[in-house]
Amino acid sequence: MPKFAANLTMLFNEVPFMERFALASEAGFEAVEYLFPYDYKVEELRHELAENQLVQVLHNLPAGNWGAGERGIAVLPDRIDEFRRGVATAIDYATALGCKQINCLSGIAPNGLADDILRTTLVHNLRLAATELAKYHIRLLIEPINNYDIPGFYLNTVEQAASIIEEVGSDNLFIQYDLYHQQRTCGELVATYERHKQLIAHIQLADNPGRNEPGTGEINYPFVFAALDHAGYDGWIGCEYKPKTETQRGLGWLNELSAARKPADIIRMRS
Repeated sequence: MPKFAANLTMLFNEVPFMERFALASEAGFEAVEYLFPYDYKVEELRHELAENQLVQVLHNLPAGNWGAGERGIAVLPDRIDEFRRGVATAIDYATALGCKQINCLSGIAPNGLADDILRTTLVHNLRLAATELAKYHIRLLIEPINNYDIPGFYLNTVEQAASIIEEVGSDNLFIQYDLYHQQRTCGELVATYERHKQLIAHIQLADNPGRNEPGTGEINYPFVFAALDHAGYDGWIGCEYKPKTETQRGLGWLNELSAARKPADIIRMRS
């Protein structure tokens, strides 16, 4: 069965951020991910990871002014220098925290700019970032996001991401496959994974509608998990969902998986 990482941006959000590491460990997670580390000191983050025996599997490149609604700057031709600086900052954090994957949010397409300009900018930035991250053995990811949750987001489908990866021409650029966004955009969760699995380096989940925990919506997650296992996916699955009530109360799906596993199964969850 798959192995799961707690997304600390969304899980345990009832408590201050730095307290979430301990709660994730207590809940049985061995790994964490979150949007951004940049508001915190490296030493504090590293301490929480070590103290709670957690691996950090993912964070994002700086994505502009998040509070003002920006969701990435990689497609913006007037922000290339800022993007380059962000790559350097992300590498500093990732190397200090032992994080081997960084996701790039492409951003919202501004009105009035032709698609070829946006795509050329994105390809240029991704080529630069993939090259720089490769020097530190860190993988670069790009994530398709549905247009309902983030209207105007430039990168929407796995097929579009695969096309961009081909144009970038780097062997250090992969797809972050979010099952929730895929369900809202195109569906075909398992078939899409199987078509593009050579490019998919990280998976995230949430149910739909509501973006809550598995078992609250329409996605047949036991079927999806079994299919991913059968297809040979051995990476982490980030639990990037909004708890319907409190995080601990919404972990029943995970506890059921853990209780049902055979001794030889690897879920990487502590009892």
